[in-house]
Amino acid sequence: MNFKKTTRISGCRRLVSVLTLVICGIYSALGVTPQEAVKTFSQTPRLPSGSMAVLVTELPTGRVLASYNADSPLVPASIMKCISLASLSNEADVEAPIETPVYITGEIDTEGTLHGNIVVESKGDPSLNSTVWPTSADLLEEIAKALKEHGVKKIDGSVIVEEDFLAGAPIPSSWASGDLPHAYGTGSHSFNYSNNATGRSSVKNPAAAFISHLKRRLADKGVTVGDTPSAASGRTLLLAHQSPELREIMRSCMMRSDNLYAETSLRLFGKAMGGDGSTADAAERERRYWTGKKAEMEGVNIVDGSGLSRSNRVTARFMESVLRNKADDVEYASFFPLAGQEGTLRKFLAGTPLDSYIAMKTGSMNGIQCYAGYKLDDDFAPTHIVVVMVNDFRCDRAYLRAQIEKMLLDVFDPANMSDSNFKRQLR
Repeated sequence: MNFKKTTRISGCRRLVSVLTLVICGIYSALGVTPQEAVKTFSQTPRLPSGSMAVLVTELPTGRVLASYNADSPLVPASIMKCISLASLSNEADVEAPIETPVYITGEIDTEGTLHGNIVVESKGDPSLNSTVWPTSADLLEEIAKALKEHGVKKIDGSVIVEEDFLAGAPIPSSWASGDLPHAYGTGSHSFNYSNNATGRSSVKNPAAAFISHLKRRLADKGVTVGDTPSAASGRTLLLAHQSPELREIMRSCMMRSDNLYAETSLRLFGKAMGGDGSTADAAERERRYWTGKKAEMEGVNIVDGSGLSRSNRVTARFMESVLRNKADDVEYASFFPLAGQEGTLRKFLAGTPLDSYIAMKTGSMNGIQCYAGYKLDDDFAPTHIVVVMVNDFRCDRAYLRAQIEKMLLDVFDPANMSDSNFKRQLR
């Protein structure tokens, strides 16, 4: 499916079913205010009232419709991705690709032997040879084709991947050891390859995997490659691989909740701000960045870009500050899955009056369920900011989600809304 904002599904909004009308009638009849709806949610049996937060504000006025524990620092899980992508999209050209230059060193003799090496200069692209949308050209095939065009039949040097673009370790030290063997717990490297995973398992050294695969591909095409790098100097550009546009990588990150893409986004933000690209440096720069934008930073602790670390702490008020900063960015708003339609929200609020009118990022861990995003109008433009965070719950997750759905339906009861488009759609 194409997740671009201009092609978002709108047919569901025109199909106002009998069920939807009945639901609307029920919630209008209740007549609860948004604040009452949130209070009722906070008092729901089996939910941890002291470890939850809710904040709903109106755009563009900033009026608070409902609030509960908005300044309480909580573990955000994957709604951290909202922050990482907001930061990077503010400071990078989202329409540009990430380039990965590939060079050859030395000279090619008349027999077709390259007396040198293939050198890949990493730039942090997390989508190299990705197995998920959005895909780009196969780097292995690009190199094989370029060598053929140069008449190369043998390389007496080897393949070198330069990995000094992003400093520091690929995996934050605060990540749980039990997450690391899994694909979702793979690290963010200067050079990433094939999602740094094989099946459901993480790959610890993606550069080594790439080199092995490239040698095998070249051998299949009759080009032999040595094992020892040559000392040959001088560089000639062989090709410049281009990723999909950065905005497509970001959209994929949010739709699929991709930890690798989010971690890389934080590190690329750090580089864009003059840092070394390490996670620790980028996280500190991100904290200073949002402080400079007058975001509510009290209690906020930024440790990684994906939210996989349980050491992260954010407040609903801080998250609202970030989302408010990006509310006028149509591209950013389009990254969020539509409730009842896309990605991690496909089943959430499906078939209700809020189906396709809520766009939010989810965050889930053991005992944690969070949501952050926007309520939209008919043109998919944000009208409200919505943040819901629950930590330390011990009830069934489906039960919790159902309570959050009920709360949101109460909060956005047409009787409470000044949004004429929304009310018209529900009549």
